[in-house]
Parts: sequence; structure tokens; C-alpha cells
Amino acid sequence: MTLDQFTRGDEQIARRYEYEDGSVLAVDFGTASTDADVDVVDGTVIVVDGDDQYEFELPDGAADAHTFIRNGVLTVELEGNQ
Repeated sequence: MTLDQFTRGDEQIARRYEYEDGSVLAVDFGTASTDADVDVVDGTVIVVDGDDQYEFELPDGAADAHTFIRNGVLTVELEGNQ
């Protein structure tokens, strides 16, 4: 997963956190993005935020990804080591 596509200036902050039992990707779209939607289709995370759409592939072996958006923050939780 690349975080570069999410850091278009100072408004968006993207971070990846690694843990023993998995990893977490967090992207702050800001408070104006509270109506954004997220879905996972065939190993691709798709985020639709107004007229903008973002897509990125999950790493190989990431069969179980949990995604959600709260208060403009996208969270992708991946189980296992990616």
C-alpha cells in the first residue's frame, strides 16, 4: 500500500502502524469528509469522497481487511503480517 496518494498537501495525513498481529492504515480526510464511503472489492479499497475517488490495492495475503470511516478518518485494519 502506498500512502503517497493520500498526502496531497497539509490537509491530509496518512499513517501506517505495524503491530505484532497486524497493521493499521489511517488517513485523515478532514471534517469536511464525514460523508465519504469506503468499500473493499476484490482486494482493492475504494474510497468515494464527493467527486473524488481513491483506490489502492491491499498487500498480498491481506484476505481479511476491516475498513470504516468515522469523523473523516479512514481506517483499514489488516490482520497478520503484511
